[in-house]
Amino acid sequence: MNNLSKYRMNCTLSFGDIYGQIIVWLMVIFLSLSAAMALMGASKPIFAIAIVGLILVLTVPFLLFAFVTTLLNHIELTAVDLAAEKNTTTTPIATPSQRAAQVTG
Repeated sequence: MNNLSKYRMNCTLSFGDIYGQIIVWLMVIFLSLSAAMALMGASKPIFAIAIVGLILVLTVPFLLFAFVTTLLNHIELTAVDLAAEKNTTTTPIATPSQRAAQVTG
């Protein structure tokens, strides 16, 4: 369990990586809604509701699978050298509240 502290996890996922998946899923939803409205006009409301429900039930798992696999593909584990990090000294950065007051005039 101690070996896990020697790695740094970095997620490089951006919105552009899942943008196409969202667009395709929205197109599927709008097509199913248009098919349902067509069946509503044909006086078959039970079939319309069943089709929308069936399409949602069948597409949501694929959407979640696509999101999860895309996320997992963008997680990086990089090795960290702990000895090098401990030996380096960092100088503190002065924040605005820590600066000395200066008189202008």
